[in-house]
Amino acid sequence: MLLRFIINLIFRIGMIELFLAFFVLINVAAFSLYAISKHRRINKNVLLLFSLACGGIGAYLGMRLIKHKSKAGRLLALIGVTIALVPLTHIAHALTLDKIVRYVEIEFYSENWPVELNGYRIAFMTDFHIISDESMKGIASELNKRNIDLLLLGGDFSMTGGHYQGTLREISQIVTTDGIFGAEGNHDEYVQLFSAKEQHGIASLDNNGLHVRQGFYLAGVQDLWNRNPNISEAIKGAGSDDFVLLLSHNPDVSMQQSTEGVDLILSGHTHGGQITFFGFPMYLLRGTVTHYGTLFAYGFAYSADDIPVFVSRHIGVYYSVPRVFARPEVVIFTMNNK
Repeated sequence: MLLRFIINLIFRIGMIELFLAFFVLINVAAFSLYAISKHRRINKNVLLLFSLACGGIGAYLGMRLIKHKSKAGRLLALIGVTIALVPLTHIAHALTLDKIVRYVEIEFYSENWPVELNGYRIAFMTDFHIISDESMKGIASELNKRNIDLLLLGGDFSMTGGHYQGTLREISQIVTTDGIFGAEGNHDEYVQLFSAKEQHGIASLDNNGLHVRQGFYLAGVQDLWNRNPNISEAIKGAGSDDFVLLLSHNPDVSMQQSTEGVDLILSGHTHGGQITFFGFPMYLLRGTVTHYGTLFAYGFAYSADDIPVFVSRHIGVYYSVPRVFARPEVVIFTMNNK
């Protein structure tokens, strides 16, 4: 009960806000202790603790105030300042770059891609959650400048309070040559989501597929955590010479089912680790989001059958959990034959 209360409090106040409050308090405390130590003896272990527990800046300023001349003390303060700069760098990134959507352009080559479709552009975005309508509108406006042939959605909308309706409304304003298609994510109530997508002219892929163009087959599977994804069922309509693109919210499916006959898999789900250490997704090592560690953190990986799997970071806002060195993104593939 106490743990649940603490977790709810953290989410209500905000993780970054709580850490900044802690950071200010511990540096004020470190400064005060060093200032006091000029007139009263303070245990060195106490000063050490405050210096290394993100209080290095306060410790350094306190030492300057009392004109501390010990080389060991100055070294300790320098180490403390370095330690303090690590979380400050992460917070600064979270409050600036991690709030700016980046548009990642990727040239994808495959000998199975139809030559006559060279230059075909596929935009992919996933994990929308509680992205604001204003932000989604801005993304739609930008994509409308980039000559998109096909838009694919990787799932995970916020179903609470009908928030997903506004997100889908803004997505539906994106102009494409061949339409907008999406698969479900683990946060989606698929019956409601599929109905809403249909109202906005967005097609849902539900263990099935279709020919978008001659020689290009698009398929999508149900979510691994929600229902029963079936790759073989989804791609059964593809011809032997078709380029097959599979949409699966959870990339783990590609390690648990045969991907034979698929040429490219697009996934999301892992958020790039969400809160990372200079980009390293430590949270994924827990095994709760994916069973494959950092394999599907971000970018290209390979399925059990050696098929390329591209995992995109999320585009949306995951409630009050900040992104840290995990920028939101839209990925645009320009397809070409080798």
